Amino acid sequence: MHSSTTAPAHRALPHVVVVGGGIAGLAAAARLSGADGEAPPAARVTLVEAGPRLGGKLHASALEGIPVDLGAESVLARRPEALRLARAVGLGEALQPPTTARAAIWTRGALRPMPARQLMGVPADLDALAASGVLSAQGLARVAEEPSLPPTEVGADVSVGGYVAARVGREVVERLVEPLLGGVYAGNADRISMRMAVPQLLAVAQRGGSLTEGVRALLAAAPADPGPVFTGIDGGIGRLPLAVADACRAAGVELLTGTPVTGLRRTPDGWSCVAGGRRLEADAVVLAVPAPAAAALLADQAPAVAAELAGIEYAGMALVTLAFRRSELAVPEGSGFLVPPVDGQLIKASTFSSNKWGWLAAAAPDSFVLRTSVGRHGEEGDLDRDDADLVAGSLAALGAAAGITARPYASTVTRWRGGLPQYPVGHADTVERIGALAAALPGLALCGAAYQGVGIPACIGSGWRAADLVRGALGAEGTMSA
Repeated sequence: MHSSTTAPAHRALPHVVVVGGGIAGLAAAARLSGADGEAPPAARVTLVEAGPRLGGKLHASALEGIPVDLGAESVLARRPEALRLARAVGLGEALQPPTTARAAIWTRGALRPMPARQLMGVPADLDALAASGVLSAQGLARVAEEPSLPPTEVGADVSVGGYVAARVGREVVERLVEPLLGGVYAGNADRISMRMAVPQLLAVAQRGGSLTEGVRALLAAAPADPGPVFTGIDGGIGRLPLAVADACRAAGVELLTGTPVTGLRRTPDGWSCVAGGRRLEADAVVLAVPAPAAAALLADQAPAVAAELAGIEYAGMALVTLAFRRSELAVPEGSGFLVPPVDGQLIKASTFSSNKWGWLAAAAPDSFVLRTSVGRHGEEGDLDRDDADLVAGSLAALGAAAGITARPYASTVTRWRGGLPQYPVGHADTVERIGALAAALPGLALCGAAYQGVGIPACIGSGWRAADLVRGALGAEGTMSA
């Protein structure tokens, strides 16, 4: 167990326990303690994490001395939260966009360029789509018919796959939408909520008319040079939670790892947590854990909230990270490729990390690092295969897709079981119900990937909102306000 010393100056402040040391929980702790520089300290904070390290699915590590991310490797740069937090904790100069963002799709027996001018796989340019070779002649003909189709009725929400298939055909969903959405959610396009996953498309759908023409208008209205879509950090995105943790320690936050919370109950003065055999009395609690863990902790105190949380499903996946000697490898081009599930391959994607990130190429100039991903919702059986089998399967796929026949000199397999919450149609309503029910419990806030977005900026924003909710509920003397 590791902890920092709580700053004596903060002892008069109300006490908040943050349960969960992923980026959402760390963001909440930073906001409450003033560590992110956004507001003065509002509380004395104790953060407890069941696992041995902080950061959750952001995990900086090393492979034979090469710095690598064993979880998320980039942040969405067109949302501000992650960049703001990185700058606040001293990583501003380490932010780096990809060296290349030129991706491909391995489908119909070949690596094919990602079509230009599309939004989550929905094409705006039929010529660019045809040039990519991703669709068959029949698939292209179906897309060409779309502007002449009558409007497709949608309500408050609809599945991405169902609506897109109705407008431009099943082949677009199978060969473009599925692999792109799968890279974010590891889910099924026919279940994923358009309201939650691609709200821009829902706005187009609700206006009626042509989907392709609506996407064309959206792209035309975008800034001429919006900048990179994603950004990384020199040394790996996994540096971000570690830097936030350092800032929290400096602000007096007590950080406890290897400390599972086994009990949580309301008291007349707030909340009582049993964490690693220690009882923590708190004025407020932030639950920054996956929905099943939050459900278990709230089962006695808030059974209605727990029931809603228990209904949120998760997908598991594995990352296979491989290091090759450049002298033995015909280095592939581009940033990597996606694989449509319809093609029946083991891997769902591969990232050519040494091409994508300049800092990685500089750190290991004689090596070439890439990674593959395996598994999606409902198809997690491959995660039970042993490491050697997943490495061999990945190499077979890389050989077939990109002609890679060299053998890696180092490899590691990272499994993220239950790592990605699913956002089916109606998920927004579920989140609203959870929020309304939780509001009846003074001093409780929930945050994390299960609610308003699975990406890093969304998780940080979720942590900030939870902290602000707690800040607003705490009285000046550390008791709950009326």
